Amino acid sequence: MLKYLVEKEFKLIRRNRVLPIIIFIMPVVFLLLLPFAADFEVKNIRVVVVNNDHSVYSHRFIEKIGSSSYFQIVANENSYEDAMQNQIESGKADAILEIPHHFERNLVKQKMTKILISANSVDGMKGLLGTSYLASIALDFSKNISLELASFYETAPQQTISISNRGLFNPMMNYKAYMVPAIMMMLIVLMCGAMPAINIVMEKETGTIEQMNVTPIKKIYFILAKIIPFWVIGFIVLTIGFIIAYLVYGLVPVGSLGTIYLAAAVFILTMTGIGLVVSNKSDTMQQAMMIAMFFLVVFILMSGLLTPIASMPQWAQWLTYINPLRYFAQIMRFVYLKGCSVSDIIPQLSALLAFAVGANLWAVVSYKKRS
Repeated sequence: MLKYLVEKEFKLIRRNRVLPIIIFIMPVVFLLLLPFAADFEVKNIRVVVVNNDHSVYSHRFIEKIGSSSYFQIVANENSYEDAMQNQIESGKADAILEIPHHFERNLVKQKMTKILISANSVDGMKGLLGTSYLASIALDFSKNISLELASFYETAPQQTISISNRGLFNPMMNYKAYMVPAIMMMLIVLMCGAMPAINIVMEKETGTIEQMNVTPIKKIYFILAKIIPFWVIGFIVLTIGFIIAYLVYGLVPVGSLGTIYLAAAVFILTMTGIGLVVSNKSDTMQQAMMIAMFFLVVFILMSGLLTPIASMPQWAQWLTYINPLRYFAQIMRFVYLKGCSVSDIIPQLSALLAFAVGANLWAVVSYKKRS
């Protein structure tokens, strides 16, 4: 009985003009475009300079900023007010660098000076990183000047703390290694969460569900027949993702592919079960899609996929424990970047298994078979 039901579902998918195209085209488009668009590096920050000193050191400092790939010197203004009015408020610049009077004199005689960095924080990320980058360049410039002055006066330079940074598990700080596994998870969520949400309600609208209701088929077989095709589709999407990640970005999981497939098998069951619950509770396709997208958007935003969970308020961090995407996002990054094995992801895998069992049992119970 189950065999024929599953065969029916695959035939319905194959006859659908749009769905087979989406299954193969969506992973390609997402993985080719989003990793380049979702770039955490902020570049081409437009800086307007107010140089009140016009000394050798001030010009050297400006040249050092302009030579960085992160900044573009777009204008020079005579005052802070002119820079604000002519450049910032008109949207021509993102930050103001003001060098005060006696910049060089204070740097040589007092061995310290001040500069003003004002950033347009309408784009908060750009403003925060822009000021951080400028401060880093200023610190490096200060160290170089200290060494020059020490050699000129034949004195020992002041002792400073040397900091060496190393990125564990992603030493090159390649953001694509961080984003590509996350985009794979988004694809699975969209394909195996949103599509099942309209599956049963579609049959309600076309009237074919009434033919199923008058048969002696048990509810559990009916739900299993709905789950299995999307389970297979999830594996197809994930495999396409692995191929593109390797061919385009040269990314290969440090851990085992089998570990990812095992976790994905449980995660896909979870998302499919949630989608079928939404479909069972909805009367129209529009209603099902609205409910599904509401939950999926909340799940994605609170999964740690785009922003760290540790940066969220405490109450939001507690809510993430009931979000299945949290656990699969951790698994994908643990296996891809750290090389974790099955024994290392047992807590996350156990949570996903609990979600899968609960969601699919709810899908069976919530399906009302009327004869």
